[in-house]
Amino acid sequence: MVLGAEEKNPGAAMIEFVWIRLFAALPLPILAYLLLPRARTTSGMALKIPFFQELEEFRQTATGKSFGWLRFIAIIAWILLVCAAARPQWIGEPLSMPISGRDLLLAVDISGSMQAKDMEINRHPVDRLTMIKMVAGDFIERRQGDRIGLILFGSRAYLQAPLSLDRKTVNQLLQESLIGIAGEKTAIGDALGLAVKRLRQRPGDRKVLILLTDGANTAGTIEPLKAAELAKEGKLSIYTIGVGADRMVVNSFFGNRVVNPSADLDETTLQKIADLTGGRYFRARESQDLEKIYAMLDKLEPVESDSQNLRPIRELFFWPLSGALLLAFLLLLLRRYESS
Repeated sequence: MVLGAEEKNPGAAMIEFVWIRLFAALPLPILAYLLLPRARTTSGMALKIPFFQELEEFRQTATGKSFGWLRFIAIIAWILLVCAAARPQWIGEPLSMPISGRDLLLAVDISGSMQAKDMEINRHPVDRLTMIKMVAGDFIERRQGDRIGLILFGSRAYLQAPLSLDRKTVNQLLQESLIGIAGEKTAIGDALGLAVKRLRQRPGDRKVLILLTDGANTAGTIEPLKAAELAKEGKLSIYTIGVGADRMVVNSFFGNRVVNPSADLDETTLQKIADLTGGRYFRARESQDLEKIYAMLDKLEPVESDSQNLRPIRELFFWPLSGALLLAFLLLLLRRYESS
């Protein structure tokens, strides 16, 4: 696809010749026929036959007809060859493409604690990661025009999907993530450091990281606040989301009891990370909270409404070129048949 092709014709699809001036070469065979000296031919009679005149008349008649066909085929082949050299292209209808300078990374905690089933979807208890997949998947689909990437972290952090406009693939990779594949602990600092590394060299100043976690930093080599300072230097805004319910009823030997499944959530550090980088901290105690948070993020970091018109282009030169080669091969066969 190319940018700016719509300036020539903002309407429907069309065929265009990139090097249209090459059509000036069409009369070259005529000029060569008129201007170049003709080759000399010598004739000699090795054998005299009594009915030579009748044979000569028949030969001239047959040769004249075949020469007419050969000349017609040669003209068509030459026209096709010039058309191929002029580089024909099919230019499709303009396609409106949203443009955004925003780079948005999603960092999702997949440590062992994410398997706690303190969330509900349609009144059915689910683990925290399943709830994040459902709500975050809808959020990703709405970010048309943003370059979105995915970081998964547990005891270590790794880039699951680089920044891309392909929201469908990023969402699919999120849906395929599994609890514990990156380790049982939580390396928040390493996840932040990886995000800074991926976004530091990116142009523009609209770089956003959304961090979802249910715990505290218990692994990794980088302290979360140190990574947040690096993020601030790289003009990276971090929105942190603490996931997990405040109360949960569990069955035990002594009967039902109420516990706080989010006792390990380090809200203080998450709040400091957000404040230091110009973002915000949110608390998601249930799926409805997370949906509201993503709706708020849509307002805080709106999708760009600007767009560019791009037109798909497909090369067509191989069609006339193939026709010219086919006709040239046919001419060769006819000349050999005539001379035999």
